[in-house]
Order: sequence, then structure tokens, then C-alpha cells
Amino acid sequence: CRAERRARVTRDAKMGDQLFPVYNNFFIGNYQVAINEGYDLSGLSEADALERDCYVYRSHIALGHHQLVLDEIPEDGPTALRAIRLLATYKSRAHEREQCVATVHEWLADAGLAANATVQLVAALIFAEEDNAIEAMKCCHTSLSLELMALMIHLLVKHDRPELADKHLRIMQAADDDATLTQLATAWVNLALGGSKTQDAFYVYQELGDKYAWTSKLYNGAAVCQMAMGRYDDAEKDLVEAINKDSKDPDTLQNLAVCALHLGKPTTRFVNQLKTLTPKPAAIAALEEFEKQFDAANAAYATA
Repeated sequence: CRAERRARVTRDAKMGDQLFPVYNNFFIGNYQVAINEGYDLSGLSEADALERDCYVYRSHIALGHHQLVLDEIPEDGPTALRAIRLLATYKSRAHEREQCVATVHEWLADAGLAANATVQLVAALIFAEEDNAIEAMKCCHTSLSLELMALMIHLLVKHDRPELADKHLRIMQAADDDATLTQLATAWVNLALGGSKTQDAFYVYQELGDKYAWTSKLYNGAAVCQMAMGRYDDAEKDLVEAINKDSKDPDTLQNLAVCALHLGKPTTRFVNQLKTLTPKPAAIAALEEFEKQFDAANAAYATA
């Protein structure tokens, strides 16, 4: 029932303090620190050790260490870790993505596996990558964890439904208003709502950066808020800080290109850097498709 589900979410959000440095650093994008903190922990219960391992391996995935994850997680490991292994496979082996999606559907059809929050989360992440928002939201709607609730809000914002995102945010705030994930989700919704809420979103990123650590992810969030308020010079400064932390981050490069465009500066360098990344960023795939359409139209016009 809904009350039981909410209680379970609250327990997830208020895990033992020992795990806080791991999952909190993961959520703000401080992946290497999350890994280091995880490896330093000992004396955990079996459940907490499994939770720790999930965040550590997801941090490795975020850093592009897919093969390490595949090498270290056995195919017959615990359900949650097998889900993380599937995510690493999907992210790193394009030729196996179709099979990964099929595996997700099989797991969700199994009541026992479908009751696992990590399985639902990985399924939602994969469906989202496949642009299958409906299936992704079905997984998020289980609300088995605070992170699934946050992903639901992220998807609603992405699909221009800030009013629905705000509704889900209130449910998330009722579960754990102080959680870093809830604060991040609040920033996403406020930015989507716009107006005076944009400044509130900026303050969230500023507070999290000052309280914990400024990461490329937080700098990008702050920069997008600055751009939404027309402060492109300030946004550029935040993005320079972000690129110094991760020179290959696609979000930073895309935001730098947008910022440069508004400042009347060249964007070629950032676009060319994006084109060198693997996997290919969605923005570059879209740009290349537009270029093909333009070339085709130009060729048709020339021969007319």
C-alpha cells in the first residue's frame, strides 16, 4: 500500500551514517570520492555492504570504467549487482543493447525481481536512454526508492511537464525533505517553472556546492540557472570551473557552446570536442541529422 511504500522510501533515504559519504558524493557527481569513501568502509551489515557496492560500481560506470564493473560483478551475483552489471553492459556494448532491453523486460515480468528497487531503477535508466519515457515512468511510479522518485521528476521536467513534476516533488519532500536528492529535484523543478523560481534553483546548487564539494554536475546546474536569468558571463565562469574538473563532460561542452553562442563567441571548438566523445552525445547525433537534411535539401535545390 502507499503508506508502506512511503515508509520504505524513508528508510532508504535515511540509511546509516556510514553510507552517507558514498551515496551523497554519488548524487552530487563526486564519483571518485564516492568510490574512495566506499572502499574505506568496513564492518557493514550485509544489506549496507550491498548498497555500498551498488553506489561504488555505479560511480565507476559514471567515470567510464565499464570493463572493471563487468570484470568484478559475477553473472550469478546478488540481484542488485546483476542489475548494475546489466547497466554497464548497456552503456559500453552498443551491439548488446537490444538484448539488455529484452533482459529488462524479462526481469520486470518476474514479481520477485520487479520488487527490487535497483532492478526498477536500472530498468528506468535503460528505458530512458531508449527514449521510452512511458516504460521508464512505470518503473519510477513504483516509488521503491527516493532515487526512483527523483528520476520520475527528472523525466517529467525533460518532457515539459513542470506542473506534474512539482506534484511528484511534494511527495518526495514528504518522504525526506532534507535529502540531497530532494534538494536537487527541487532545483530541477524550480528551473523548469522559471520566473523567480530560477533564482531559488540557483541557490540550491550554490548551497550544495559550498556545503559538500563543487563538482562538474553542480557547476553545470548553477550555470544553466545563470543562463536562464540572462547572466551569460557568470554562467561561462561556472562552466570554465566545470571543464577544469572534467574536460570531456558532454553536458559542460554543450552548455559552453550555448553560452558562447549567446556571448557572440565561436562555438566550433566545443562542438568539435563533443564529436570526439564516445558514446556520441544526443546533441551531436541531432546536429548531424540536421546537417544531412540540409545537405539533401541543398543538393535538391542545386539540381532543380
